[in-house]
Amino acid sequence: MLKRFVFIVPALLALSMAAAKDPGAAPRYQSSFLRVELAPDQPVFAALAVDSLGKNKLGLSPLRPMGAPDKKYELRRNGSKVEYRAAGAPASAPAAWTFEFSTRQIRLQSSYSGGDAPPPLVLNFNSNVNHATLLGLINDDGSVRLPAILHLPDHGTFRITSGVGPVQALGYDALRYLTADAHLNIGGHQENDYVKVTFPAATAALPQIDYTLEVVAIHPRVPGIESDSRFDGFRRNWLNSFQLSPHRLLLSNNAASDACAMSLYFYSSIAERTPPLAPGLTALDMVRQTLERYLSGKHGYGLAANDNQGNPFPFLDAYPSLLIAAGDYVRGSKDAAWLKKNYAGLQGWATKLLVVDPSGSGLLVDPASGNLGMRDLPQFIDTHASNWWDAIGFGHQDAYSNALAYHALLGMAEMARQAGDPQDADLYAARAEKLRSVYFDTFYNPQTGVLAGWRSADGQLHDYYFTFVNGAAITYGLVPRDKANQIMDRLLAKMKEVGYTQFEYGLPGNLIPIRRGDYHAHHNKRWGDPEKEDGSDAFQINENGGGTGCMAYFTLQALYQLGRHKEADAILFPMLHAYEEGAFQGRGANGMTPDWKAWDGTPWGYEGLLADSYQVLLAVLSR
Repeated sequence: MLKRFVFIVPALLALSMAAAKDPGAAPRYQSSFLRVELAPDQPVFAALAVDSLGKNKLGLSPLRPMGAPDKKYELRRNGSKVEYRAAGAPASAPAAWTFEFSTRQIRLQSSYSGGDAPPPLVLNFNSNVNHATLLGLINDDGSVRLPAILHLPDHGTFRITSGVGPVQALGYDALRYLTADAHLNIGGHQENDYVKVTFPAATAALPQIDYTLEVVAIHPRVPGIESDSRFDGFRRNWLNSFQLSPHRLLLSNNAASDACAMSLYFYSSIAERTPPLAPGLTALDMVRQTLERYLSGKHGYGLAANDNQGNPFPFLDAYPSLLIAAGDYVRGSKDAAWLKKNYAGLQGWATKLLVVDPSGSGLLVDPASGNLGMRDLPQFIDTHASNWWDAIGFGHQDAYSNALAYHALLGMAEMARQAGDPQDADLYAARAEKLRSVYFDTFYNPQTGVLAGWRSADGQLHDYYFTFVNGAAITYGLVPRDKANQIMDRLLAKMKEVGYTQFEYGLPGNLIPIRRGDYHAHHNKRWGDPEKEDGSDAFQINENGGGTGCMAYFTLQALYQLGRHKEADAILFPMLHAYEEGAFQGRGANGMTPDWKAWDGTPWGYEGLLADSYQVLLAVLSR
């Protein structure tokens, strides 16, 4: 993990003492909320660090080194301002760029003069150090309209506005090495990884532009936590669940990664509880825009005919996820006009969800059999998975996807009522109740006392003490309370038995090794795919029992719902501390990333930052 150094500098040293003695020195400014260094020869940020909580956590600047300037600029100080003019320009000429700093604010101004166009101002973030993201409403060219949010996960947030009306958007781009299959190219040419945010300069048509970057901490207000440092990871990182892709034009795993349809409900659940990001901009606006692009036919991982993976069938949890996200948006925004306009499209998704219950049993059925050894059927290797846990052989009757489907159907019934379609509302409610009536008996394993992950076509239960399956079923009301407590007793006892106490890494999805015949991830141990039949040689690697923040929310939420606060807190607070320490992003010495870890802390991830890891923060609101 990167070491962080704390700089304690009086805020109003502003344009530092060194600069006062040497006019050619690089200007520096620091308060408890931000640290800035400018280049001496061009209008560029040489360093930029932010701490939304104002606690001097400013040791890390994730900007890449600047290149040589295209033209020479002269730096002049004018009181609290730093001005850059093209070399030889008179002092009376407007500055190409002006920078002004205060405790929580950066003000930028660009001016056009005499046919000399100033350069745009580019922030080039090294995403292996910090996976910055630009958040807001995204245009078809990948630019993001103002107002917008620049979020540096684990550090802080800038709200970006402009006083010039015609300025519509900031440039935005992101790249991960060999983006199409970066997850198969761990460690290669990471110097190419970046997230870039571009502030357009003034032009002849618009001779003056200004921008304001204000340090903000955006999170739900929870009484009593502002002065409790245990919740710093919550307050600083609430927005970590949002990463906007400039190439996918959707909320995604991160700015340079895939957009996954089956993940959208993670983000919408956070967005529904997020205060306004800026005047006229909410997190739910980004959810709405992502939903609209999916409704218009845009593909995301997990949907059929995905342009990267060629899945022959949608994942079983894809349409439930999209419908849950739509329900979160409608409930949170109260946007009746949007629901009316898009109800037919939501109906279409609901129809695709229900069609995979061909026998009318009440349960969704995946086309993969889920039988032990399904990995040997080539039509399903690397082309299809039943759910988000795409390395594991979930198939046929999938307990996790059916839990989501139940929640989605209840939400769809409510949206149908609001849309004025009581017949549909009755249909969706009835199908939800049918699913609920058979769920527990289908998946409960009396031999272990917990719910299995799936029941395969041959009738066998596949049970690896899945924490997220049991947590989701309890969270969504599919398990009677007395049985829910018994299940959590067994699950926590198993966790203790196998020796998992490293809650700072999150939770393992499964507590015992997954057998070789139930795992199918590229036939490679690096992805948790075992060589031994009992799966023990790959246990704790990636999805095969690795610690992760992903879906740990469900276990916490289930415990809080059951009134088991002490047990939930024992998991939550180590995770909050890890979030504050930035322990779920970056890159380890082995080239892997810490979104997945073995129980000794060895990284086994590849995303660099996985937005799905941060839904856990929602559990703070359940305490």
